[in-house]
Amino acid sequence: MRVMTVAMAVLLCCGIGGGEAAAQPGQPDLGQEQVTFDSDGVTLHGAVYRPAGAGRHPGIVLIGGSGPGPRAEYRSEAVAFAQAGITTLVVDKRTAGYSTTHRDFSVLADDALAGVRLLRDRPDVDAGHVGLWGFSEGAWVATLAAARSATVGFVVTIGGSGLTPLRTQTWLLSNLARRHGVSGRLPDAVSGPGAAVVDGLGVFPAADYDPAPALRQVRVPVLALWGDHDVKVPAAESAAIYQRELASAGNRSVTTRFVPNAGHNGHRTTDGFDKVGGDLFEGKPLGALDPGYTDVMTDWIHAVAADQPPPTSAATPPPQTAPSHAPGGHPGFEYAALAVLLLGFATYPLTAVVRIVLRRRPSDAHRAARALSALGLATTLGTVTYVVAILATGGSRPPTSFALGQPLPWLVLHSLAVAVPALAVVLALSAWRARTQLTAPLRRHTVVLLATATAFVPWALHWQLLSR
Repeated sequence: MRVMTVAMAVLLCCGIGGGEAAAQPGQPDLGQEQVTFDSDGVTLHGAVYRPAGAGRHPGIVLIGGSGPGPRAEYRSEAVAFAQAGITTLVVDKRTAGYSTTHRDFSVLADDALAGVRLLRDRPDVDAGHVGLWGFSEGAWVATLAAARSATVGFVVTIGGSGLTPLRTQTWLLSNLARRHGVSGRLPDAVSGPGAAVVDGLGVFPAADYDPAPALRQVRVPVLALWGDHDVKVPAAESAAIYQRELASAGNRSVTTRFVPNAGHNGHRTTDGFDKVGGDLFEGKPLGALDPGYTDVMTDWIHAVAADQPPPTSAATPPPQTAPSHAPGGHPGFEYAALAVLLLGFATYPLTAVVRIVLRRRPSDAHRAARALSALGLATTLGTVTYVVAILATGGSRPPTSFALGQPLPWLVLHSLAVAVPALAVVLALSAWRARTQLTAPLRRHTVVLLATATAFVPWALHWQLLSR
């Protein structure tokens, strides 16, 4: 058995062409069968890649990463497993109940277990040694499926995160920000209050799914791999979580490894920012499968199939680009603060409408109040919209205009945030000078505006608008 000294990670899918499995020169012929099977009332379509030669082979079901993930994207992995003597099922992901805003890992785990049953029923498969391979999001699904069913014989993950999807995503966005030359505190705004707002909206799929409880119930052999250039998943933190939680389950065969010169999906890369699945990153072509990556998996699976699962071992992870951070803030607090600011800054426009109707001439205090109201509303709404948009697009639209190391929209918001308290001082002075001429409604609205501008300052600090 080859020495397992590699490790790797996985991104969202790999753009590998489809078609029949074709043997390379000097390699055995492979068979391929188109199959359909049912899971939770949905008909799934897939392909079984059969190893050459007679006999019963271990089996594996491939579970793809996030996105629509047609099975052609994992053809290179399927062929590699089949060439190594492992019957492999790769499936088109369900479309019913799976979208950009909705994920149900429990349903996807049911699909994976339905695939396991299909392989176990085949006469050419060793029913006692059928396992799961999960890439990225698929690692959450694979461990959940293994935790709930004794029919799973082993688990292999690539680029699996030990953290919640939302925390994993904010870590990725921080990496992309640094990649695109963003300095300052914008990534903190995204991973802190911005993430809390998105979490509260419920539009980020399975945002708070915690993989740890499932890991604590997995007792079959596990091989967890990450690429040493993984920029989508915090590999060092995830490996530590896998080791800790699986050990707490009493699992005695847990192998964690890191694949040299590999990205999130285990393919070759120089820095991890490759074109993988739907993520354009730097637009570079997807790297080839490294024999070290495939060999470590196939050798490990054959050891498990021979009822000689390797004892627990852990490789030292390469340095992680940066630590991850739990999303800061609480959705309830963020929405309450936003409501207070918007209502407070919107009070003066109501008075302004009345003055226009009555054709009253505005004073300096009126002009200052009008400017503060408009500026406060624009800054508050603009900040939340911009930060949430970064999370919504997943970093797929990098900034193109920079100034002082900041994306231009963020720099503009910085400037507006500084102007809000400055205008509040102008309004206070104007109102004091004209205090004898101020009407009762304007006095009340002035007090509300000044109180709102005062509350705006800690809110702007919380959203990193007044920080460098």
